[in-house]
Amino acid sequence: MARILALDTSTEACSVALKLGDEVIEDFRLLPRQHTQLLLPMIQQILADAGTTLQQLDAIAFTNGPGSFTGLRITTGVAQGLAFGADLPLVPISTLETMALTQHREHFSHYILSALDARMGEVYWAAYHWNGSGFDCLMQPAVTAPDRVELTSDLEADWVGVGSGWQLFDQFSPVLQSQLLQIYPDTLPRAGDIARLGEQYWLQGAAVAPELAQPVYLRDNVAHKKGEAGHGA
Repeated sequence: MARILALDTSTEACSVALKLGDEVIEDFRLLPRQHTQLLLPMIQQILADAGTTLQQLDAIAFTNGPGSFTGLRITTGVAQGLAFGADLPLVPISTLETMALTQHREHFSHYILSALDARMGEVYWAAYHWNGSGFDCLMQPAVTAPDRVELTSDLEADWVGVGSGWQLFDQFSPVLQSQLLQIYPDTLPRAGDIARLGEQYWLQGAAVAPELAQPVYLRDNVAHKKGEAGHGA
């Protein structure tokens, strides 16, 4: 068991969690455009409530993307600063895999198509299969128009869709729509499941030094995308 602090500001939600052995403590809030002001106080409060310090942890897990460009920069910067100060490694976690774990944990789904609204008529998406102890990524994270999202494996499985990208359900292809058993469009990344994945990856040796942690935007020319800077931050 590891002691993991987890952070996320990749969407309109802001969440912080601590995994201390079997216990997961989470503070999840919908706080559009308040992440910068509230993330550090939320971290300080959850550590104080648990009676622990950064120096007593094993690692910090954080969502490295995809998601809001500003939100990803906030999470990465705060995670790096805390990790440097406490001499801790970082564990980067995909927002899309995080939502898949939430879906599996709450609904026991095994085939999950995660999608986040990427704005500008596109979605971030990836496909996952729960293998009994973790996820196999069947389709790597990508950004495309909804009608270009397609499944190429395990087509007869009971697929479900999770994440804000499915609020654009009518824009996905009729073929894909027919392959989905159900959609859960209101699910957002949660720090509690980032902490659970963070422990798993930390135990597998997937932690990195703070200076090597980078956001995964999936889109090129990030700074030029009008209207994205404030999304979720």
